Amino acid sequence: MSHFLYLIVFALFVSVAFSVFSDGTPRERALYGVKLFLQFVGISLAIAWLLYFIPW
Repeated sequence: MSHFLYLIVFALFVSVAFSVFSDGTPRERALYGVKLFLQFVGISLAIAWLLYFIPW
């Protein structure tokens, strides 16, 4: 499996877990889960893109 697929699966599981245990209506929890998933993936890709240019 590729690293990106691992990232997607991890973000999905963590987002679902956090949204299940959060407060609010089911609609608010679903929106929180989607927002959290997109933040996980977006921030991870941004950090990976920045680290790509650092010569190790």
